[in-house]
Amino acid sequence: MNTDSRPIPDSILMEGELTEKILGAAFKVQNKLGEGFLEKVYENSLSIELRKCGLKVECQKAFPVLFEGVAVGNYLKASGIRVGLLINFACPKLQYRRLVV
Repeated sequence: MNTDSRPIPDSILMEGELTEKILGAAFKVQNKLGEGFLEKVYENSLSIELRKCGLKVECQKAFPVLFEGVAVGNYLKASGIRVGLLINFACPKLQYRRLVV
C-alpha cells in the first residue's frame, strides 16, 4: 500500500505492469518445459511467449561500452534500462530477481 500522499509516477506503474507480463510468461514457459534444457531453449520459448503477450522482443541485444571513444565490450548497464529481471529456469521452481538501477 502506498501511504505516501504523492502520486506514483506512470513510469513506475508501467514498469510494474511490464514486469508482471514478463514473469507471467516466464512461469508459463517453466510450467510447460520444466528444468533441464539449455539456456537457448528457454530464451526462444520466452521470446515466443512474450510476443504472444504483445511485447517487442530483441534477443541477445548488444549494448556497446565505450572507453575514450573506442568500443571495448557490451553490457546491459550501458543500455540505460532502469529495471531488469534475472530469471533462472534451471531449477524445479522458477527463480527470479528484479534489478533496479
